[in-house]
Amino acid sequence: MTIVVGYVPNRHGEAALDAGLAEARLRGGDVVVVNATRGDALVDRRHLGDAAAAELEARLAGLDVPTSVRRVLGADVAEEVVRVADEVGAALVVIGLRHRSAVGKVLMGSVAQRVLLEARCPVLAVKAG
Repeated sequence: MTIVVGYVPNRHGEAALDAGLAEARLRGGDVVVVNATRGDALVDRRHLGDAAAAELEARLAGLDVPTSVRRVLGADVAEEVVRVADEVGAALVVIGLRHRSAVGKVLMGSVAQRVLLEARCPVLAVKAG
């Protein structure tokens, strides 16, 4: 049973990762961590660089859950998370949520909302504690 975690290197991404790992332990599954970006900015703090990806992989390697990390460049972040979930036959997608005003959602869109609506498997949305 594979669990896909939509990950960004911040407290929301860490909350999603923690929840995904906990679900994998409960279900006896593995975790695929997806860090996606559109690549439309020279510096994107949501995307893992080589050093940060290596650090995350090393941190995950010491755990009791099989994990892999995928860094994805695509036109649409939500679409990439859903695509990977479909590709690996995910039983669950876990995403972190942050509060946004109604106007903020309209102006900037919502990756989380799109994943919730488009994923073909259940989605667990978690807030950072």
